[in-house]
Amino acid sequence: MAQVLVVDDSATVRNEVGDFLKKSGLDVITAIDGRDGLVKLKGDPRVKLVISDVNMPNMDGLTMVEKIRGELGNTAVHIIMLTTENTPIMKERGKAAGIKGWIVKPFKGDAVLATLKKLVEG
Repeated sequence: MAQVLVVDDSATVRNEVGDFLKKSGLDVITAIDGRDGLVKLKGDPRVKLVISDVNMPNMDGLTMVEKIRGELGNTAVHIIMLTTENTPIMKERGKAAGIKGWIVKPFKGDAVLATLKKLVEG
């Protein structure tokens, strides 16, 4: 049933982003790191959008994206990174892996809500 998967090792960020999206009418599931994110994505084919941090234990967000696109062969899900990372090298790696966008924390939901909804509905 989930439309959005929020992946972040910070419970505060997961809750903030997840609660905002739920209040905005989206169905949300969360994961604690990239490894958990892969499991959740495999378990719910209705996920249309992944919002992920980059720096996480066990598996970072960019490695997760590479596995989603490569190992899972999932090119349909939209992926946005929500992170404090803002270096050109990181952004280029994300672009090469197939992400749709890069949002620098802190999360400003109202500023990106329309775009996120378009990705879920489109």
